[in-house]
Amino acid sequence: MDQVIGQDRRRFLGATAMTVAAARLGMVGPAQARSNKSKPAPRPAAGTGPHTSLGPLKQIDAGVLNTGYAEAGPATGRPVILLHGWPYDIHSFVDVAPLLASAGYRIIVPHLRGHGTTRFLSGETPRYGQPSAVAVDIVALMEALQIRKPVIAGFDWGARTANIIAALWPERCKAMVSVSGYLIGSQEAGKVPLPPKSELDWWYQFYFATERGRAGYDKYRHDFAKLIWQTASPKWNFDDATFDRSAASFDNPDHVGIVIHNYRWRQGLAEGEPKYDDLERRLAEFPVITVPTITLEGDANGAPHLEPGSYAKKFSGKYSHRDIKGGIGHNLPQEAPKAFADAVVEVDGY
Repeated sequence: MDQVIGQDRRRFLGATAMTVAAARLGMVGPAQARSNKSKPAPRPAAGTGPHTSLGPLKQIDAGVLNTGYAEAGPATGRPVILLHGWPYDIHSFVDVAPLLASAGYRIIVPHLRGHGTTRFLSGETPRYGQPSAVAVDIVALMEALQIRKPVIAGFDWGARTANIIAALWPERCKAMVSVSGYLIGSQEAGKVPLPPKSELDWWYQFYFATERGRAGYDKYRHDFAKLIWQTASPKWNFDDATFDRSAASFDNPDHVGIVIHNYRWRQGLAEGEPKYDDLERRLAEFPVITVPTITLEGDANGAPHLEPGSYAKKFSGKYSHRDIKGGIGHNLPQEAPKAFADAVVEVDGY
């Protein structure tokens, strides 16, 4: 089946479907793995390296949240904000943060809303997960920490959040590292149907659209997340300890609500918070990103993603792309920390 899916995706990524795919892929997270004709041997199990923790977490009130975050490096260092995806957490940067801290950067790694120790300050705040709300959270965190213009780097939800900040508030983003390129999307783009075998890659989004899916994710969130890890990074032989460190973050009381709303909103099945309507309208125009950017892609990313040439023109500032070899999947920072850290340092010098 994987081979059939891979063949279909190659046809799908042809010129006739590129525009629709670009819009749709701007709104997705990891999905079913695709096959590779040449399959390298599985990489050694993760979790046996020198870093298994980002150290004690800090908490700060920022916007509508009390945000939990890790900090590393000198307080006077140039700031870098590292943003995780779903279903992952701050441990995606467990080896990236020390590399950048040793280079003199001040590193901030926050738990996104619905993850880890991040909590809403009020029980009355809607538990929405729409992309603009997540981006506003990070801008509020920057304000709370008095960080004016950091390098922002991330993958999956984190890359999308970085894209949104760079597009809407370029004065607040010095430069950006984005795994899988340009990820800004809209509800209208999410309504466009794709070929059936391509839709298969988004199976979990259809599942989440149902109440059974909500209940299933709530009941089996540990097993569900592990399945996504395996299919999104098919060459990454991570160990149980590595997964369990991140899986603990999914016990957040708002986690299921945030995740379900995020994917239902993308499909146009759930309303967003009205105060973000103007931001979403601006994002629906797919704005060009002007800040210096490096995009990264792993050679074994099992999540749907476009070829770099399809989104290069969405970056009008200094821009370059890196293909990361070695069986690297969707969780690129944790699977290839040096390559990710090197990209941060390089784009900071642009």
